[in-house]
Amino acid sequence: MGRDDGRGRLLLAVAAHPAQCLNIVSGIINAYGTEDQKARFVRPLLRNERKPFVSISEPDVGSNVAEVKTRADKRGDRYVLNGSKLWVTNGMFADFGIVVARTYSETCNGELSLFLVERDVTKYDATPVDVVFTRSTGTAAFTFENAEIPAANLIGTEGQGLRQILIGLNFGRLNVAMGAVGAAQCALDLSIDYALQRKQFGRQIGSFQLVQKHIVDMTMRVQAARSLGYRAARSMQNGTARTECSIAKLYATEAAFEVANLALQVHGGIGYATDYPIERIFRDTRGGMIPEGTTEIQTLIIGREILGISALT
Repeated sequence: MGRDDGRGRLLLAVAAHPAQCLNIVSGIINAYGTEDQKARFVRPLLRNERKPFVSISEPDVGSNVAEVKTRADKRGDRYVLNGSKLWVTNGMFADFGIVVARTYSETCNGELSLFLVERDVTKYDATPVDVVFTRSTGTAAFTFENAEIPAANLIGTEGQGLRQILIGLNFGRLNVAMGAVGAAQCALDLSIDYALQRKQFGRQIGSFQLVQKHIVDMTMRVQAARSLGYRAARSMQNGTARTECSIAKLYATEAAFEVANLALQVHGGIGYATDYPIERIFRDTRGGMIPEGTTEIQTLIIGREILGISALT
């Protein structure tokens, strides 16, 4: 994730997606999993011995999680999984992850459930998906064809997957928000350094009023986004996270892209160079507006919580 700035200093264009997988997976297992699942999956995650993925979206299913079509049929002590998943962050590298699937058994008739799918236990095809941002995260498409999952890998109870994954997405939204803050802070730091070093017309460009205006606007956005992220983190501890995490994710990702855009303006031509971090931050911050619910979806979630009226139904 890092890149050298030419002076031996490592700069981080923070893309939160891999950490977001860890937070969602560990949070869900900790909340709904068995003690055996916590021992088998959460502890190795926290020791950085295993890498996770979260598999929700499908070729025809994005924001509307309730429309997931991937199917899990109970057969004895196994579930048989069939379907396709898309935009699986960490999918090419992960050892295991959570898959959302429509479940059919004697006690469940098509409701969604969550399953822990292990690469070395369940056979499935993973195909890399080339994306314009967060290119280091191993984004993948999955195909499941009669893929068997041990029944012991069901998280919680059948039919509770929609509620579980929506609660788990709060972890992801907070993580994306704080990753956006990190990227924005990096863009701001680079811009301050550049404004103090770069000279035009015989003076530092930081002495020009318009450049100072850019730096001030960037600083305000970074500080506001960080404050909203901290507020959302506190709400997670209090169990009232849905609105706060959506607000943090909405504002921080939008603000981070605005900051990256201003950073590109401050840097001028060098900002386009692929051997300098600004262009990567620009791409990655634009990408933050999409995962864990787009800007538009976050807006509708917040509006529903404030007004008590859903625009989605």
